[in-house]
Amino acid sequence: MNKPVTSIVILGGGTAGWLCAGVIAARVQKDYQTPPSITLIESPNVPIVGVGEGTWPTMRGTLRKMGIRETDFIRECHVSFKQGAQFNQWTTGAADDSYFHPLMLPRSFNDINLAPHWLAGHADTPFSAAVCPQDALCLEGLAPKQITTAEYAGIANYAYHLDAGAFSEFLKKHCTSQLGVRHISANVTGVNSTPEGDIASLSSDSAGDIAGDLFIDCSGFKSLLLGEHYQVPFKSCKGTLFIDRALAVHLPYPSTNSPITSHTLSTAQEAGWIWDIGLSSRRGVGHVFSSAHTSTDQAYQRLAEYAKQSGHTLDELTVREIPIEPGHRTKFWQNNCVAVGLSAGFLEPLEASALVLVEISADMIASQLPGDRAVMDIVARRFNKTFSYRWERIIEFLKLHYLLSKRDDSDFWIDNRRPDTIPTSLQELLELWRYQAPWDSDFDHATEVFPAASYQYILYGMGFATDVTTRGLSTALQKRAEAEFMHNTQATKQLTTALPSNRELLNKIYQYGLAPV
Repeated sequence: MNKPVTSIVILGGGTAGWLCAGVIAARVQKDYQTPPSITLIESPNVPIVGVGEGTWPTMRGTLRKMGIRETDFIRECHVSFKQGAQFNQWTTGAADDSYFHPLMLPRSFNDINLAPHWLAGHADTPFSAAVCPQDALCLEGLAPKQITTAEYAGIANYAYHLDAGAFSEFLKKHCTSQLGVRHISANVTGVNSTPEGDIASLSSDSAGDIAGDLFIDCSGFKSLLLGEHYQVPFKSCKGTLFIDRALAVHLPYPSTNSPITSHTLSTAQEAGWIWDIGLSSRRGVGHVFSSAHTSTDQAYQRLAEYAKQSGHTLDELTVREIPIEPGHRTKFWQNNCVAVGLSAGFLEPLEASALVLVEISADMIASQLPGDRAVMDIVARRFNKTFSYRWERIIEFLKLHYLLSKRDDSDFWIDNRRPDTIPTSLQELLELWRYQAPWDSDFDHATEVFPAASYQYILYGMGFATDVTTRGLSTALQKRAEAEFMHNTQATKQLTTALPSNRELLNKIYQYGLAPV
């Protein structure tokens, strides 16, 4: 077992596989005089499906570290800027029921918790609008930067909406031409093991046996290595998160210069919700739903009604049905194999957690890459502990959106509030937050996938009540908070005047490009 890790084999391409390859290759080339080789094998028979997909602001740092120009990424992957998510009809179902989860933190978040002060005297203004300017930027369709702003820098915090199929091809080209990743197009036909139970190599139909010291399973829902070969169990969370189907469609813009929404639109339905993501070239729209609470035909009808609002007839377009099994593997690293992406698990599209899990998984593999097989089991235990925690916290955060709803027009929303569907740790946090606003100290880890600010945006966007009168608020903090509220009002006016529209900025990037870092 004392064997240096000199070769890494990634099974599966797509966004997960090529992101892993790029993140790890860029890191080891920077850190090591003799970096391990990286080989990615993918089947030529698995088509890449391009759907509209959302990312987190972390993607900016990921791409920059890989040596990718933001201008090239935007041009080639049909990218638009994302500044948050707008949730419509999630709380009461009324026409004016709407709130934002922006990507900017509340003002001076590291110094003062503005939530108690908002509750005490500013609750007539939506929480997110009172503490950051991003609601207004989204509502007016504005970009988060100007054409003179350097690549990956922002005036407002931002992420991206992108075409996943185009992104995979873009990453493949960059990884193979710039980062030295070896690409093999072949079908894997078998897994060959060592006497100790490690994977020694993968047999293929056209490239022989591909040997490696560390194998990364990015084979999608099939989970060929971790799931099928190692038989690591799948832990369903369908009793907490009910979504198990999706219908997805591409909607063209009326014209090439149509406005592009600066945020993800999420509109609740009787038994799920509809996403609407604006790319530079088209919109990606889909309806996720619970098959236990509605039929596919009924979900199709809801999606058709939504598409009709913008002049589209669904019967004239291609609609794909996608099954979803919400949950994750009970462990993610077994022997010399680690699963990333769909092979590790998937929950649902809400809050765009899929790609960020790929990013942070690849980053941890790269940063803690074992130099020798003798220490790999230690790294594996640390990885499993970290990601078991992260998956559970994400499940709780997604559940929060559903259980806070006051809708009673269908069993779907009523069932989501049943105590037996709510994780105990989340129930405890909700009880705590009835008397104090969420703060980072409420969580076990210093770095959380969703920080306390995200919980504040969801809780107070959906009308959660926190009693801040029990201890009172100090006069000094009240004065500081009032100043922050005033500064936010001023910043909102300045930014809405200074920033171009999302479409305008993208057009300029296509024409001129952004300034390199």
